[in-house]
Amino acid sequence: MHPDHRTRPKRSGFGHVCSWVYENRLNAFRMHAIIRTPLSDEIRPMPRVFAYCRVSTADQTTQNQSMEIKAAGFAIEERRLIEESISGSVTAKERPGFMKLVDRMEPGDVLVVTKLDRLGRNAMDVRATVEQLASSGVRVHCLALGGVDLTSPAGKMTMQVIAAVAEFERDLLIERTQSGIIRAKAAGKQFGRPPSLNMEERAAVVERLDAGANIAEIAREFKTTRQTIMRVKEAALKLPSQQKE
Repeated sequence: MHPDHRTRPKRSGFGHVCSWVYENRLNAFRMHAIIRTPLSDEIRPMPRVFAYCRVSTADQTTQNQSMEIKAAGFAIEERRLIEESISGSVTAKERPGFMKLVDRMEPGDVLVVTKLDRLGRNAMDVRATVEQLASSGVRVHCLALGGVDLTSPAGKMTMQVIAAVAEFERDLLIERTQSGIIRAKAAGKQFGRPPSLNMEERAAVVERLDAGANIAEIAREFKTTRQTIMRVKEAALKLPSQQKE
């Protein structure tokens, strides 16, 4: 046996034999649980379980999330519990703590979260995150959905339903917003920032420009910016000569 590998077999129930293998890899010892079944000599390492807990502000705590994960039966080592304080409006790929976690995980690992918003800013972002993890061989469990594995067939179907509902709600919001804008315009409501100069002031600016006044001087006189005076000048140049008169 290689000096860097030591095994200590331990018999478990149902005829399984569990061996703890200490593997020396770059001077960092890592422990695997090896399972041998009576019908096969297949060696399968026990999956490592990670947990990701997120809060929006630094004055909040992730303690409730970690307790919920532990109560669900997931034993998470402290070094595999990743906590991060960042807004939920930030996409998963822009969350430093989460991306460091993704880099650490390997095929066969398990990621546990309490809610879907821990995986992204919206349904589409969550779906992209789950698909990325699934392509890397990582399973994802969400406690808010009954602990379902989102990378399993049932989990994928759940994600499709969530994405469809999110798209439906988005379409409804767009439709309601557009209807509200149409009603407001029909009632005479003006949208956007009010102009810095009213009609009388704009006419006075045009007169000053025609008189040869300097743009910066006019801006100081009307307590506005040079850009505003330039826009008034450009608008006046576009008017037909008869309308100017």
